[in-house]
Amino acid sequence: MSVVLGINAYHAGASAALIVDGDPVAAIAEERLNRVKYYAGFPAMAVHRCLDIAGLGLEDVDAVALGRDSKANLAKKMSYVVTHPTRLLNLLKIKATRKDLDDVKSLLVEHCDADPAALRFEQFNVEHHLAHIASAFFCSGWESAAGISIDGSGDFVTCMMAECTGDVVVPVHRIYVPHSLGSLYTMVCQFIGYDKYGDEGKVMGLAALGSNTYKEQFDDMLILEDDGIRLNPKYFLPFGSNQGLHINSKGQVELQRHYSDVVVDLFGAPLKRYGEITRREQDLAFGLQYIFELGYLHLLNILHRKVPHHRVALAGGCALNSVANGMLYDETPFRESFVQPAAGDDGLALGAALYVSRSIRRETGKYRMVNAFLGPAFSDETIETELTARGVKFDKLDRGGLLRETCDALVEGKVVGWFQGRMEWGPRALGNRSILAHPGLPDMKSVLNARIKHREPFRPFAPSILAERQSDVFECDEKSPFMLHVYKIRPEWRDRLPAVLHVDDTGRLQSVAREENPLYYDLIERFERQTGIPILLNTSFNENEPIVCNPADAIDCFLRTRMDALSIGSYFCMKESRGAVR
Repeated sequence: MSVVLGINAYHAGASAALIVDGDPVAAIAEERLNRVKYYAGFPAMAVHRCLDIAGLGLEDVDAVALGRDSKANLAKKMSYVVTHPTRLLNLLKIKATRKDLDDVKSLLVEHCDADPAALRFEQFNVEHHLAHIASAFFCSGWESAAGISIDGSGDFVTCMMAECTGDVVVPVHRIYVPHSLGSLYTMVCQFIGYDKYGDEGKVMGLAALGSNTYKEQFDDMLILEDDGIRLNPKYFLPFGSNQGLHINSKGQVELQRHYSDVVVDLFGAPLKRYGEITRREQDLAFGLQYIFELGYLHLLNILHRKVPHHRVALAGGCALNSVANGMLYDETPFRESFVQPAAGDDGLALGAALYVSRSIRRETGKYRMVNAFLGPAFSDETIETELTARGVKFDKLDRGGLLRETCDALVEGKVVGWFQGRMEWGPRALGNRSILAHPGLPDMKSVLNARIKHREPFRPFAPSILAERQSDVFECDEKSPFMLHVYKIRPEWRDRLPAVLHVDDTGRLQSVAREENPLYYDLIERFERQTGIPILLNTSFNENEPIVCNPADAIDCFLRTRMDALSIGSYFCMKESRGAVR
């Protein structure tokens, strides 16, 4: 037996993943366990939980893989320091904050109470973007593809392009700091008041409300070149002028300012967090998304010239931009895409482990990620214990009864918490840790926001659709099982889906095939039989917190919010009396 443990630590999205005999058996972000969103410390709880799922201990681990290699791209780093000597001190401080990762054995001893004498693993450091691409390609099930990773930066690189064949990922091109689509997105998000790590998705939703008022200014921010992109430096604080990411005492990432005084002079005073969103902010969000799409698709077309394949594997934080992903088929020659569900830095744990397993250890796994369910599951006994401890009334039902009661509640306009099976890997709820509702009710979006989610009104909710009905409802039939593509909804369906229709007539869909999630598929299919709509509104099971992981998290969220019903394991619970505790 071969066991490879992957770790992402001391960066947002701390996580762990476990590969056994070439196949992933578990992957978990630390935030789901310690309840600190985007936790950026060491993922001790995730390491333990991954090993528990596999029935293994740290003494069984043969290799530990990290999605970071401080020795990568040294020549470029040194060249930057030589030409920018005043930034050397800050760059050294950035390096010092990550030096602990050079000795993972000591970290496991410190944080996981490991016996150093029992640890026998070999440590591997995998270049950041190489790990990202591996996370997508080695989960795609494809024998070959073009691969790309785009994000803020990692190991001094902001974009890597690669040729992927069999067990080999060969980089063919890199774009280096400071020229970064991710940094561009973060800069504008900060300026309009979305200054927290992970706010980029909110601004993507806001963009649909704006117009291209600032096209000239955004065209000046990003220069498209034959071999990549270049940022106009006048809009940005110079790389190395501050110490980048800062991790506070709670383990949360705090971002340093990105925008220069030129941006303030051009657009006025920056908006403080929770300030009033005006037409200016809407138009800045629109301009940002517009120029991001130009750069993103430009990079994909460069990739196709370098690796002329019809398939592309995408990762990195920028690959979470589902609007840009939805344009891929119209604006590039690629015909198939695979975006790993944890495309951001939490996915580095899985990617680094897969790279070590497949490319270094030459293990013969032929894994295909059919679904994203790599987290923990919980028995009915555990669920019933938690329900009883909290005095929640429930009916225990067989499979058919659970589907019937849940579907009837949804048809009646009830909001239902849906907690089933293994937890999803990645930032999206995909039908196992979801809040579900009727997509055809005009007031459902406002109901969800008022009673549970408390989100900005411009942010859309997602439609989960039966995979075989996608082409009937959406204008693109390329599947999106991990909710990472946005497509136009066909005109004849727009009035029927007000709760999931965004202002630009799009939806960030999840296509659900029976092989991927039979129970969730059957629920949507039953809902279609009763309503004629092959879609459920699906949003993450949480309330301004990480998505729920265990039954206690789910029940507590159910009780403290105005959720109507909870389907958890074999148990169906209503806020109104529905029978005695059994």
